[in-house]
Amino acid sequence: MDKAPHKILIVRLSAIGDVVMASPLAHAFKQTYKDLKVVWLVEEAAIDVLRGNPDIDEIVVWPRGRWRALLKERRILALAREFFSFRRKLREKPGFDLALDVQGLLKSGIWTFLSGAREKVGLGSKEGSRFLMDRVVDRSGPSDRISSQYLRIAQDLGLETDGFPMTVPISPEDDLFVKNFVTASELGGGFVTFCPFTTRPQKHWFEERWTGLAKRLRDQYGLPSVVLGGPGDVPAASRMLSGARGGMISMAGKTTLKQAAAIIKRSSLLIGVDTGLTHMGYALDTPTIALFGATRPYLDTDWMPGKVLYHPHECSPCRRDPTCEGDFTCMKAITADEVMNTAAKLLERT
Repeated sequence: MDKAPHKILIVRLSAIGDVVMASPLAHAFKQTYKDLKVVWLVEEAAIDVLRGNPDIDEIVVWPRGRWRALLKERRILALAREFFSFRRKLREKPGFDLALDVQGLLKSGIWTFLSGAREKVGLGSKEGSRFLMDRVVDRSGPSDRISSQYLRIAQDLGLETDGFPMTVPISPEDDLFVKNFVTASELGGGFVTFCPFTTRPQKHWFEERWTGLAKRLRDQYGLPSVVLGGPGDVPAASRMLSGARGGMISMAGKTTLKQAAAIIKRSSLLIGVDTGLTHMGYALDTPTIALFGATRPYLDTDWMPGKVLYHPHECSPCRRDPTCEGDFTCMKAITADEVMNTAAKLLERT
């Protein structure tokens, strides 16, 4: 940049895991420019990941869900009023010297453009959003490091990137919640957290493997398993509990996002698929085993304790377009034995 900025905007609207992996940017800016105001634009679902972050001075929430409801109800005038009110808020004086669209989609590019920032930089902008940017930074590259694309744009901007740590703040209230949970559930001797749920079936491991894994962790290490997930995951979590026949506790649908993060922080080990909660494990310095197949956001966890298990096929990573007709061959290649052997090494270190 030509001169030190006084106020910058980071636009990463969703999803939870991506917001976690982008969080080092705020720290990098603060390390580089001491008197800088950092503002983050995010959707409602991911706001808790940012609340309490000491490197973020202000969080602006885009009420996308409410706007969709207004549009569905055909309350166009109300929607227009809210749109222009939100845009005015985003452009409050003093204005932004720099706006970063690190999501790279049209929806994030539009808000980056409408921020009125003096300079607008996009990360791998697509869906036409590149035309809204002053400059685009290529997100591709040889690095498989976690958060590598965000590290790349930080380096492009000349920011201090030593460590480049991810951040998930835990409040005293969330710590107290976990303390009470551990006491009530008699988990003082340690426990393993399972994060088996996400939005796409091709990213899931198999229920019978989770239950078998829970039994082996209980029998071999005396460690019960705690299952995390949202309200929609309750039926699947209940089936796992039934299959495990003891030694497993479901907290699916029973925690806030930050309470789930506090449980992860207290865990002896986390095992999960490609979902936001799994990425939090690395941010919270919890030994973490990530099971990747249809997606592969990273392979190298750098200095953070953990391991990625990934067995690519010719079609890997297929992302949203699996060709295996529901067989999910890449996830099937991750065996319970492999997970247990990896768990043994991580538990020995800790």
